[in-house]
Amino acid sequence: MFSGGSRADGSKKDTVLNAEETGEFVVNMATWDTRFQMNDTSWIMEPEIDELEKTGLTAVPSIQVKPKRVSESPVHFECKYHQTVQLPGNSPEGLHHVVFGQVVGIHIKDDYITDEGLVDTLKMKVIARLGYNDYTLVDKAFSIIDNKDKGKMTTNWKKS
Repeated sequence: MFSGGSRADGSKKDTVLNAEETGEFVVNMATWDTRFQMNDTSWIMEPEIDELEKTGLTAVPSIQVKPKRVSESPVHFECKYHQTVQLPGNSPEGLHHVVFGQVVGIHIKDDYITDEGLVDTLKMKVIARLGYNDYTLVDKAFSIIDNKDKGKMTTNWKKS
């Protein structure tokens, strides 16, 4: 799923419209290295402008869906559109559109797969939106281990 705000007049942004009209979309994992381009793509309003080209990102073909993927992203989720849920914002025009889809293809760059075959999310430097203009960088991870034989749970911090 992804969330797309609205234009100043309350209408849907192009990404939401494209998913609804084509029945497909791609979620590209945002990272520290692409944070400025990711932010800039959300502000480009003219439908005829290619946001990836304008921000210096590289489009690559998808396998299961027609929308292209962002080459610079370490992970891509190819999705078939399911539905859009409209949520209210702080004003009648400030609507939020949450787009849900079914993942039909996942791509993870080999650089982020460990020798054990696990995904190294810390190495990706994934970012996440907190709200307003705030984001966070995923730079720590931990596992919760259920030690049933000792009757307690433990936390193991992972190293980057």
